[in-house]
Amino acid sequence: MSRPLVIVTRRLPDPVEQQLSALFDVRLNPTDIPSTPASLAGALREGDGVLCTVTDRLTADVLATAPRRARILANFGVGFNHVDVVAARHHGLVVTNTPDVLTDDTADLTMTLLLAAARRSGEGERLVRAGSWSGWRPTQLLGTRVTGKVLGLVGFGRIGRAVAERARLGFGMSVIAYDPSLLAAADAAPGVRRCATLAELLGASDFVSLHCPATPETRHLINASTIGQMRAHAILVNTSRGDVVDETALAVALARHDIAAAGLDVYEGEPAVDPGLLGLDNVVLLPHLGSATVETRLAMGERATANLVAYFAGQEPPDRVA
Repeated sequence: MSRPLVIVTRRLPDPVEQQLSALFDVRLNPTDIPSTPASLAGALREGDGVLCTVTDRLTADVLATAPRRARILANFGVGFNHVDVVAARHHGLVVTNTPDVLTDDTADLTMTLLLAAARRSGEGERLVRAGSWSGWRPTQLLGTRVTGKVLGLVGFGRIGRAVAERARLGFGMSVIAYDPSLLAAADAAPGVRRCATLAELLGASDFVSLHCPATPETRHLINASTIGQMRAHAILVNTSRGDVVDETALAVALARHDIAAAGLDVYEGEPAVDPGLLGLDNVVLLPHLGSATVETRLAMGERATANLVAYFAGQEPPDRVA
């Protein structure tokens, strides 16, 4: 009996590719060249399943490919806003993701960006590398203290809660949260105060960290108007989705010092970054490293593989989202 053909759109860690090859007929991407709409359409025509990633734009047009052999899209990642799930359902395509396994690493990276932006470590590292550091002086690169400050979390799911724990226990921060799904104060974690509105949170926070999904409602949630509700000394951190922030408005605000700084790991048009951000010293820019540890990427691969195994065995995939 022939095995299902799974087409993998990007290069994955070797152990993951080896596991996939042991279970399925697999077409890998050894060059790691990002998929085009044409190559994604080809994968849908030729494979029984497609193991896709955040860089694959599986739009309604792509998913309408006919004839189509693929029956499942196993996404390598927790976010799946790059997949038109409405179109996927219409065409009878199952969609899965990889939740839970990247919570701690993304929370760790959130604190990395928060600290880097507060303590101006990116500027300092560039100064040393450029050979421009002339030695210690009392007024050089003065940042802001993190310990004891107020951290506002926009979105309070798994990652937001993990950040709250780190901030409270590791840095003695006061944590507040805004999330429409928090219907009562009791829904927030112990020691975390619920805010009734986004404006309330923005006006009370020294640091604002974003942990909400990319939806039509959250697109450009942080824009010129909401940035105007933040404190002048506030620092914005985004490790959620690039669409949540209007990058052009943020660049303008940072250039005018309407807020103090920002730390970003995700962008609206990845891998492109708004040019206005690139020349600013008061923003730390990382290349989407939230889940980038060996442990987490292996766990993500195992989770995606488990969804494929379950589906082709006639069982309900454990992480089905559509």
